[in-house]
Amino acid sequence: MLLHLYFAGKFLKNFLLTLSIFIIFMFLIDLIEQLRKFAESVDFMEVFFLAVLNLPGSVYQVFPLIIVISSAWIFLSLARNSELIVFRAAGKSSLSMLITPAILSFLIGVLTIGFFNPIVASTSKRYADVKAKIVDGQETTISIGNEGLWLRQADETGHTVIRAQRANADATVLYDVTLIKLNEKKLPVQRIEAKILTLMDNKWIAKNSIIWPIKFGVNAQSNAKEFEIVEIPTSLKREQIIDRFGDPSTISVWSLLEFIDQLEQAGFSAKRYSVWLQSELAKPVFFLSMMLISAAFCMHHYRARGTSLNVLMAVLIGFLLFYSKNFVLILGTNGQLPVFIAAWGPSFAALFISLGLFLNREEG
Repeated sequence: MLLHLYFAGKFLKNFLLTLSIFIIFMFLIDLIEQLRKFAESVDFMEVFFLAVLNLPGSVYQVFPLIIVISSAWIFLSLARNSELIVFRAAGKSSLSMLITPAILSFLIGVLTIGFFNPIVASTSKRYADVKAKIVDGQETTISIGNEGLWLRQADETGHTVIRAQRANADATVLYDVTLIKLNEKKLPVQRIEAKILTLMDNKWIAKNSIIWPIKFGVNAQSNAKEFEIVEIPTSLKREQIIDRFGDPSTISVWSLLEFIDQLEQAGFSAKRYSVWLQSELAKPVFFLSMMLISAAFCMHHYRARGTSLNVLMAVLIGFLLFYSKNFVLILGTNGQLPVFIAAWGPSFAALFISLGLFLNREEG
């Protein structure tokens, strides 16, 4: 028991140190990149804030690499101090040595999706909003609620709030729409209802619409007018809508099930979000496989030849499994694979491959 606690302490120490190094380097690299993009338009503190907001999402993406490197570090450290030889001389197998690292790798995956994922979702969404405000000079709000799809766009005369009962797959065609135009003081000045609202180049096209003026002392109902086609200026682009609804990483795993239901009720395809949710739930298994990859190549005597090559092979195979996982997720998102297979298949395949490599090199 004490021996397993010793391994647990070393594993956590190396993991936290590796994580800290990655955080520092990734923050500096992103800060330089943000300065390159926005140094002329915003001051340093705003750029610094952007880099801080983008940091959790960047680190979240490289967690498998951090697991590989920190695991390789601990196994090489144990080999250098001859602790692996002592452990085996005591009659213990290599598999029993992996019990503690395996449990910790799995728990890190659980904590990552349960605790760190909501932080990443919140900061990523805030980063997208702040960046859009810097680039476009105005902030656009897009959200899904129980009442349907909500959009808020800004223009030179004020804001427009749009609510639609449902939409097509990319939200460029809205159905049963209500628009409320607000002036610069955020007071309503006009209400528009339309059966269909279509996004074109820099404008919405409202078909079969009714417009009510909202003004003190004016009877809105008696002054309502019907129009077959009405053009409404907009700064929204199709890419902006796809980016907001196409990135499930901005939604916490705790809210994804509810959000998927709301998307389907609004007429959107929720397949990408379903694949993302299942792949996040499979992350602990994938982290475990990354640890096993390092164990397969780095649990050797320190004086054995090819130590550097073994570390390089562990990192390369980890990268290969990571990108293979992303490729399969794309196939699942496009509907070419079932959701469960696309999300869980790569993680279990990586687990069996890494376990096979470890058994072949250690016990074979």
